[in-house]
Amino acid sequence: MKLINSFATELPWACEPVAPQPLANARLLHLNRPLLGELGLGEVSDEQWLACCGQARPLPGMQPVAQVYAGHQFGGYSPRLGDGRALLLAEQQAPDGQRWDLHLKGAGKTPFSRFGDGRAVLRSSIREYLASEALHALGIPTTRALVLVGSDEPVYRETVETGATVLRTAPSHLRFGQFEYFAWSGQGEKIPLLIDYLLRHHFPELESGAELFAEVVRRTARLIAKWQAVGFTHGVMNTDNMSILGLTLDYGPYGFIDGYEADFVCNHTDSGGRYALSQQPAVGYWNLQKLAQALADHVDGEALAAALGQYEHQLMLHYSELMRARLGLETWEDEDPALFRQMFQQLAADKIDYHLFLRRLALVEASGPWPASLLTLLPDATPWQGWLDAYRARLAREGSEDATRKARMDAVNPKYVLRNALAQGVIEAAERGDMAPFERLYAALQHPYDEQPEFEELATPHPDWYLGEALSCSS
Repeated sequence: MKLINSFATELPWACEPVAPQPLANARLLHLNRPLLGELGLGEVSDEQWLACCGQARPLPGMQPVAQVYAGHQFGGYSPRLGDGRALLLAEQQAPDGQRWDLHLKGAGKTPFSRFGDGRAVLRSSIREYLASEALHALGIPTTRALVLVGSDEPVYRETVETGATVLRTAPSHLRFGQFEYFAWSGQGEKIPLLIDYLLRHHFPELESGAELFAEVVRRTARLIAKWQAVGFTHGVMNTDNMSILGLTLDYGPYGFIDGYEADFVCNHTDSGGRYALSQQPAVGYWNLQKLAQALADHVDGEALAAALGQYEHQLMLHYSELMRARLGLETWEDEDPALFRQMFQQLAADKIDYHLFLRRLALVEASGPWPASLLTLLPDATPWQGWLDAYRARLAREGSEDATRKARMDAVNPKYVLRNALAQGVIEAAERGDMAPFERLYAALQHPYDEQPEFEELATPHPDWYLGEALSCSS
């Protein structure tokens, strides 16, 4: 273990020292042992992790701080947000030299809690733990989960729930909102120091704020392209939830689509659909504009504009690559966008399960009947006949070989997806004290592209009553 505290010591004006608060009857629920080992933390005992994450006894060398930031929330500017229920305990320097934040969520009140209690509930903690590891297994940049702790601490949300903590990790939790806070609070002189910190510790290959912003644009575009391709809706794409490193950050009312719905909204407080699935690319650009405005006094304006001008190209290029791969296509044709568009239109018209459709599409062969398992997803195959014929013809034009293509498609179309109904079942069991369903789902999500017949029931369509379920921000 090699703990350092570069953020706390180099940027003391960007955080406040805060001691975590203990949970009543805290108990260790899960450790991500493989990742702890990769980070050089494998020798820390279970008892030490429980003490650190549930009993307010940080490991020796930790200097807990709450980071300050601002952000645009649903389009309106909130001038002072910050880590209201989370603490940066320290940074671990892994054996390969990489730095990793150790960030404890649910640790109690901080100077930025406003009217909140600084707590997280078991429900939301399980959702974040599972989602971060599920997205990582899907190849999507994200924070990761290290430790899950439960307790008997009463926490008041819509009902009385129990408190929990998640120790999450990432190379950095710096977000767009940090730059906004210092830009609009009369402390603009701090922004060059933030840029310098990022360049030294996270982007040593870059030389300037202009290059940094261009890289943030590229990473954000590619991240959102991945979200769109896999059918993931973040739910609260406020600028304070946007990572400078291009990571999926702050899991609240997220959702993977079930039956395809382009305008799927997973957050029931998002009545206007600002953060609907179809709106995420545009919101990503809007958020980058706000970051550019915060940087405008310190980075050349033409460079900022040029970088923003690359966003749509970067996003569409990567999205097109991802969707061609998901359909088993190795070459580009000018008619491909129309093929994609017609597929999405028919998926939406019939509310077809997005994930199972793409997974079973791999069974299509050059000739012969359509796969029975694919047809069972379609309420009526007749409207699909034209598209399926066009798809088969498209495969023939590039000389696609059935078995090879199926292997490629299975490697990019997950069989196991963290659907909200699955997460809810795990949560209800955990609230009864049964973590076995959590362990089972967690194990399946580690290998989402594999067949895993022992987990077959976790890969089936979910009941109509749960399709499109929206969640609250307190999730």
